[in-house]
Amino acid sequence: MTELPHLPFGRTGHTSSRVIFGAAALGGMSQRRADATLELITEAGINHIDTAAMYGDSEIRLHDFLQSHRDDVFLATKTRGRTAEDARAELERSLERMGVDTVDLIQLHSLVEEDEWQTAFRDDGAVAALFAARDEGLVRHVGVTGHGLRIPKMHLRSLAKAPFSSVLFPWSHAMTEQPEYVADVNRLTTHCHAEGIALQTIKSVARCRWDDTDPHFSWYEPLAPGDALRRAVEFVLADPRLFLNTTSDARLLPAIIEAAQRFDGRAPDAALLAQDRAEHGIVSLFDGGVLEGTR
Repeated sequence: MTELPHLPFGRTGHTSSRVIFGAAALGGMSQRRADATLELITEAGINHIDTAAMYGDSEIRLHDFLQSHRDDVFLATKTRGRTAEDARAELERSLERMGVDTVDLIQLHSLVEEDEWQTAFRDDGAVAALFAARDEGLVRHVGVTGHGLRIPKMHLRSLAKAPFSSVLFPWSHAMTEQPEYVADVNRLTTHCHAEGIALQTIKSVARCRWDDTDPHFSWYEPLAPGDALRRAVEFVLADPRLFLNTTSDARLLPAIIEAAQRFDGRAPDAALLAQDRAEHGIVSLFDGGVLEGTR
């Protein structure tokens, strides 16, 4: 077993573990369990935490940890604010909740809908406010995130308007069966790699959407620990440009960490991935239509 792979996080100057802790997992936890989870990721060598203002109590659960580990991690959060006023207020609330003076990355969360995009890029919109916060030293970098099949195109549109340092988008081997999305992702990753923009991926270990009657810790059903999950992690890590943000189901963290530690740089066999999709019912979470929305 080896250490987790690391990669420069775009042009930020930080070398991040390629497995990024998705701190949505902390949102509904007790402080005791959150502390144990943070101890686990620290011991594993994960040095990049991705949270958000809308992730329940996640930022609060990080507070005590950050008092002694702030300099050890790249700290990212997100805002849903689209106006300057809303984005600034949410950023200030995030800083207060986490007990920090600055974050390394603030991201506009799920910037995909046309009306929200137009608002965010107005002179009095969130984009201007977040870059102003960067100039003040409250944040070091600004990024953009999103879900659904439209997001690679929207990210390219956003990148043409502002110097974002990172993007985040869904990617899994199930999504390779959607050729238009694959082409859009290829355009996005090619552009970002050339420009030094960090590429974060989500939903790598998703199996399918939950039936609403099932109890769950994430809004999609993830794969269970095992070979299919290991190959799903390997699929993402096989592209040396990509980061993998972990699922909000913290029970899977040990399996994801172990898969990344054991990753030898080789892509999993395509036939085995196809077999996993057939045997485990692995499908894309998004279809561009009724399944385009997220929770």
